[in-house]
Amino acid sequence: MKVQVNTSNDIDNKDALERWASEYLNEQLGRFEQDITSIEVQMTDENHAARGGGVDKRCMLEARVNGRAPIAVTNFAPDQNLAFRGAADKLAHALEHAFGKLDRREHRVRETIRRDPEVLEGTAIPPQS
Repeated sequence: MKVQVNTSNDIDNKDALERWASEYLNEQLGRFEQDITSIEVQMTDENHAARGGGVDKRCMLEARVNGRAPIAVTNFAPDQNLAFRGAADKLAHALEHAFGKLDRREHRVRETIRRDPEVLEGTAIPPQS
C-alpha cells in the first residue's frame, strides 16, 4: 500500500514523518491491503504558529479504494502524533464499516484459506471408529 505524506510549511521532519506514517499505516491497515491502492496523509498546523496552543494540528487521511469513492477522515489534536494516530483510528473504523457492508451485501471476492485444498485436507475431521 502506497502512502504519500503532504505537510504544511509549519510541520518539521517530513522525511522521518513519511517513513513512520508508512510503517504505521501498513501495520494498522494491513488487513485492507487488497482493497486500498494508496493513502494520502495531509498534516497541517491550523494556526501556523511556531508556538503551541490549543488543538491546532490537523491530520486528514484519504484512502483510495479499488472500485469505490475515496474514504477520508480528519482529526484535530494538540500535536501531530496525536492528530495522526487519531486519524488512523478513525480511518480503520470507516474502512471496517464500509467493507463490512460490502461483505454483507455484495459478497466481495476476498483471499481466504477456506478454499485452499491443502488447508481443507488438514482440517478434515477423521471418521470415528
